[in-house]
Amino acid sequence: MTKAPKGLRLHIGVFGRRNVGKSSVLNALVKQNVSIVSEVAGTTTDPVEKVMELKPIGPVVFIDTAGIDDVGSLGQKRVEKTHGVIDRTELAILVTDEWTDYERQLLQMFDKRNIPCVVAANKHDLRKDKVLERAADQAGATFIVTTNALAGEGIDRLREMLTAATPQEFMEAAPIIADLVKPNDIVLLVTPIDIEAPKGRLKMLQVHCMREILDKGASAIVTKETELPNVLSGLVNPPALVVCDSQVFEKVAGIVDETIPLTTFSILMARFKGDIAEMLKGIEKIGALVPGDRVLIAEACTHHPIGEDIGRVQIPKLLEKAVGGKLKIDISAGHDFPDDLGKYKLIVHCGACVLNRKEMLSRIEKANSVNVPITNYGLVITDCHNLLRRAVAPFEAKRRQAELTTF
Repeated sequence: MTKAPKGLRLHIGVFGRRNVGKSSVLNALVKQNVSIVSEVAGTTTDPVEKVMELKPIGPVVFIDTAGIDDVGSLGQKRVEKTHGVIDRTELAILVTDEWTDYERQLLQMFDKRNIPCVVAANKHDLRKDKVLERAADQAGATFIVTTNALAGEGIDRLREMLTAATPQEFMEAAPIIADLVKPNDIVLLVTPIDIEAPKGRLKMLQVHCMREILDKGASAIVTKETELPNVLSGLVNPPALVVCDSQVFEKVAGIVDETIPLTTFSILMARFKGDIAEMLKGIEKIGALVPGDRVLIAEACTHHPIGEDIGRVQIPKLLEKAVGGKLKIDISAGHDFPDDLGKYKLIVHCGACVLNRKEMLSRIEKANSVNVPITNYGLVITDCHNLLRRAVAPFEAKRRQAELTTF
């Protein structure tokens, strides 16, 4: 893996009405013809993504969207797609050539969701005054830049504005695993090489963990669960931490001494991409499920299901065993997260490797808004095997250490 995965890139959404120059602004920013530019309103029909490096921010994903003012039944579907992009937007560019109710509504929406926004007052060559810029300022816009995207004017200033508006938490990204280890520690990563593993590669999360461990001055040892006993017996000192795939946690827990911290990759992601405290609350609701209840299994990726697929087969089996009867299981995949969440008694989400944190937190917020508990693959699996306490112990120890340090 030589490039940062999409889920770890800053997602910058480009929004506005039809034909205000959204695609032109994006093309000028990335210095490529990523989106088709035309005088015909509604040329951009579906979100268009461009992955690139934007200095000094780093790895980003630009998302060009359809006009927020699109019309007709097909146009309404395009607008819905645009609204869906907002769920994963961490920084917005609002392109406009006139300040209307659409701009006001978008700005209010970004403000409500705590999404920083840069207003690009485009097509300045067609205007003789600063009326548009003043209107944006009076509406509460913090970052405003005047552009003529087709001529490339104002684009350098737009990049500067994007850097200034980038959320600080992205510039200082939280670690996945580095804060759980110290220099000179040995960390064991137990990675089954099964049908789910990408051919010729490791899963990107495993690679990312290895990089963080090495950057911390610690050592990573990667092994399969079948070789784990030999690896442990060959170590002079026990590992500081063992991380494994959720589906082999029960087996690994039986091999690794209880004094050694042990967790799963999926639970690491519950903390990194979402809100582990909120997802632990979701675990408490499993005991309230009864046969016939409807449960949503939410997957971030759109992989081809396998025979013993963890989301479609293994987790439903574990839940139905815990409940003592059949459940109504629905599956969502990719960015298609349902709007009608109120019909579910529980949502079980994957580790969200391919989502950014903004989208994962948006999903948690949507579930909370209708009082539907949401939890995570790794938490469910370890709980159903009566091993949840051990799986979250490394994070509890980290929290207690932080409290003592603060005190």
